[in-house]
Amino acid sequence: MSLEALQERVKTDLSYLAFGGEDWVRPLTHPKGHVYDVVIVGGGQSGLATAFGLLRERVSNILVIDENPEGLEGPWETYARMVTLRTPKHLTSIDLGIPSLTFRSWWEAQFGEEGWEKVEKIPRGDWMNYLRWYRQVLNLPVVNEVTLQLVEPIEKGIHRLHLGGAGAPSEKILARKVVLATGIQGGGEWHVPSMIADNIPSHLYAHTSKMIDFESLKGKKVAILGGGASAFDNANFALTEGVAESHVFIRRKEMPRINPIRQMELSGMIERFSALSDADKYAAIAHFFKHNQPPTNDTYERAASWDGFHLHLGSPWLDVKAEGDQAVVSTPKGTFTFDFLIISTGLITDPALRPELKLVEEHISRWSDHYMPPKEIANPILDAHPYLSSGFAFISRDQKGIQNLHGLFAFNYSALISCGISASALSGMRFGVPKLVSAIADQLFLDDRDEILTNFFEYDVVEFVGGLEEESKMKA
Repeated sequence: MSLEALQERVKTDLSYLAFGGEDWVRPLTHPKGHVYDVVIVGGGQSGLATAFGLLRERVSNILVIDENPEGLEGPWETYARMVTLRTPKHLTSIDLGIPSLTFRSWWEAQFGEEGWEKVEKIPRGDWMNYLRWYRQVLNLPVVNEVTLQLVEPIEKGIHRLHLGGAGAPSEKILARKVVLATGIQGGGEWHVPSMIADNIPSHLYAHTSKMIDFESLKGKKVAILGGGASAFDNANFALTEGVAESHVFIRRKEMPRINPIRQMELSGMIERFSALSDADKYAAIAHFFKHNQPPTNDTYERAASWDGFHLHLGSPWLDVKAEGDQAVVSTPKGTFTFDFLIISTGLITDPALRPELKLVEEHISRWSDHYMPPKEIANPILDAHPYLSSGFAFISRDQKGIQNLHGLFAFNYSALISCGISASALSGMRFGVPKLVSAIADQLFLDDRDEILTNFFEYDVVEFVGGLEEESKMKA
C-alpha cells in the first residue's frame, strides 16, 4: 500500500463514521467579530488530536494556532535530541481509534509489514513526519507563526485573544473555549537553578529546551546537569555532533532505574486516574516525581559507548562560576572546568509564570487550595499545579473568577496531578483527548441549554405522513 492509497482508506473509514456532519453548535454572533467555538493553542500532537476529536463531535468552528513555522511544531525537530521515542511502538495515541490513522498504518504504507516488525522504537524524525501527514490528511485548520500573548475575558463565555507573530491576524480574535495544548513547558517555565543563572554568562550555558549551537562546541568539553532521560539524550547528541567530552552529573548515588510510566500503561492508572481521590492522586504523582524517568537502555548504551562520555554519580553542583571563557563546577568529588553547560533540570509548573494568563491566574485554583498532603510527601512544586476538573478545565478559587475562567482548558503538563499523564505523555493521549473533547462539547451544550431545550420543545416538523388521508375523512 502507498501513502496515497492509505489516504483514501482514511477518507473511507471516516465516511463510514459520518465524519464531517453538520455542526450542532449554534453560531454565536458578536459585534466585535467572528467568534470561534474553540481555539486550540498549540499545533503539536496534542493540539492536532484535539482538533480531530472536536471535528468528530461535529464542532468545526475551530482554529489551531502554533508559534512555530509549519512542520516544526512541538519539540521533535527543535530541542528534542533523542534518537527514538521512549513510548513502546505498539501503543496507539492520536489516531483516536481509527486504525488507518495509526503510526503503524502510516509506516506500513511505506515499508510494509516486515518493515514494521523490524522497528524497535519509533525514530524521532519519522514521528514528526507522521504528524505532518496526520495534519494534512485530516485537513486540520492550523495557522502557524502565531503566538498567544494574552487571554482577556470580556464576558461570560467569550475570551478575546491577543496574538503576535508573523502569521497573526491584524485584529484580536474571539473564542468561546480556549485549549492550552502547549506541551511540557505550557504550564510554567523551564527551570535553570539560580546558582547558574546568576553566576554564569548566558553564552556559557543553555537549558535542554533551547537551541544549542553544537557546531561551535566541536572538540570541547560539555557538562550536563541532571539524571533524567533528557540528560542522556543530550549527552549522546553532543558526542554525535563532535563534542570531545560529555560529562553527566547526577546528585543521586545510584541511577534511577524504575520507569513508573511502564506500570501505568498496563494497570489502568492512565485512563482511570481521574477516579482517584485527591489523596491518592497526590501520592501517586509524588511517587512519580521521586523516581523520575530514567534513560532508556539503548539511549544510555549509545551515550556510554563514546570514549568521551563520563558519568558522575553522587555529584550535585555545589558551586558554579565563570573563569574567563569557561565555567568551573564544584562537586563533592572535585572541581571541573568546562567550555559549556547544558542544564537538564526540568521545569516548574505554576499558572503565575504564564504571561498569557496574567489577567486570570489569581483566580485559578491550585492544589494547595484543596489538599494538604502528609509532610513526608509534601512538595511545593506539586502544590502550585492548577487544580483542574476531570475534563481539564480550570476551576476558580473564588466566586469572582468563575466567569473569567469559564471556557479555559489546560491540556498540557500542568494537568499532571489532576488528570495524570493523559495530557503529558504520548501513551496517555488516546484516553485524555476524548475526555477533553467531551468536556468542551458538554460546556458548549450547557452554555446554549435554554435555546437548545426551547427548540426541542417547539420542534414540530412532521415526519410520519401515513394515514393523513384517513384522518381528513374522519374529520370531515
